[in-house]
Amino acid sequence: MTAIRYELIKKDSRTKARVGVLHTPHGDIETPVFMPVGTQATVKSMTPEELKSIGAKIILSNTYHLYLRPGHKLIEKAGGLHKFMNWDRSILTDSGGFQVFSLGSLRKIFDEGVEFRSHIDGSKHFLTPEKVIEIQNALGADIIMSFDECTPYSAEYDYVKKSMDMTIRWAKRGKEVHKNTERQALFGIVQGGIYDDLRKECANTLVEMDFPGYSIGGLSVGESKELMYHVVDVTTEYLPENKPRYLMGVGSPDALIEGVIRGIDMFDCVLPTRIARNGTVFTSKGKLVIRNAQYAEEFLPLDDECNCYTCKNYSRAYIRHLFKANEILAARLATLHNLYFLINLMENLRYAIRQNRLLEFISQFYKKYEEG
Repeated sequence: MTAIRYELIKKDSRTKARVGVLHTPHGDIETPVFMPVGTQATVKSMTPEELKSIGAKIILSNTYHLYLRPGHKLIEKAGGLHKFMNWDRSILTDSGGFQVFSLGSLRKIFDEGVEFRSHIDGSKHFLTPEKVIEIQNALGADIIMSFDECTPYSAEYDYVKKSMDMTIRWAKRGKEVHKNTERQALFGIVQGGIYDDLRKECANTLVEMDFPGYSIGGLSVGESKELMYHVVDVTTEYLPENKPRYLMGVGSPDALIEGVIRGIDMFDCVLPTRIARNGTVFTSKGKLVIRNAQYAEEFLPLDDECNCYTCKNYSRAYIRHLFKANEILAARLATLHNLYFLINLMENLRYAIRQNRLLEFISQFYKKYEEG
C-alpha cells in the first residue's frame, strides 16, 4: 500500500492536459493544483485559516531550511510538521537539492553527498540521500522528495550526464531507506538539464524504480520559457499516466497554463508571495505594481474580476498607502490576493478541461492578460 493514489478523471482531447484527484493521508486534492510555498513551516504573512479560505489543499515546506532551523528532531517531538504548524491538510517537502545548488561556493558535491556551510551561522554540514530521507521521515509530510543535484541550465552535456547518473543513484539510495511508505509518498526527480536524451534516460530509469510520483527538476533556473516548455513536453512523454507529475519551482500564470497543457499535475513557486511583499500583484489584465503613483487615487479593487477577501474589501489607493507606509497589512493583503488568483486560475483550468473548452479558455485568458 502506498501513501498516495492518483486517480485520472478526464483527459483533454487536444492537449496533454488532464484532471485528476490525488488521494493523500490528509485529504483529496483535485489536480492540476498550485501549491503555496511555506518554506520555514509558514506561508509568509498567511495563517492556516486564511490559506484554507482561499482553497489551498496542499502546501510545500523546505527540508534544507527546517533541518537547519528549528531542526527536524524538534519538529518530530512536536508531533510532526502538521501539528507543529497547525495545518491539517496535505504537505509536500522538497529535498533541499535546489537550496544546495543555490549555495554556490558554500557547498561541495561528492558522490556520497553534499558538504555545505549554513547560510545562517556558517556551521558545516553533510547531507546524504539517506540523511535527507531521515529528515523528511521525521517531518512527516504526505509527499517527500528524493535528494538530487540541480544543475545550471548552461552546464555542459558531460557534466549534466554525470550529475544525472548521480541523482539516479541518490534516488535509489533514498528509496532503500525510506521507512514510512504507507504514510509518506517518495517521488523521484527527473533531471538531465536541457538535453532531451538525458531527460528520457532519467525518466525511464526512475519509472523502472516505480516511485509513487515523479517530479521534473532543474528547470526555471535561467533558461528561456520556450526551452523550459520544450523540456517539459519531452519529459512528460516518458512519465506514466497513472501517477502524478510535479513541475518544481514554477508559478507565473503563463507557466502554469503551459505546464497544464503539457500534462503537469502539480506546481509550486515562491513567486506569488515574493512579488506580493514587494507590491506587485497578478490581475486578470496582467501584473499591477500597486506602489506606483498612478494608483494613489484609484478607489477600485486590485482586480474587478476577483472575489478574494482583499478585492472585496479594499481599494488600490488604500493598499498603495499601506505599502508606502510600510504597514505589515500591505504584504498580507497582496499575498492573499496573489495566492487566490493562482488557485482560482487552476480551478478554472480544471473546469475548462472537464468542459472540453481548455484552449478556448486559455485564448480568452491570454487576450485579456496581455492586453492589460
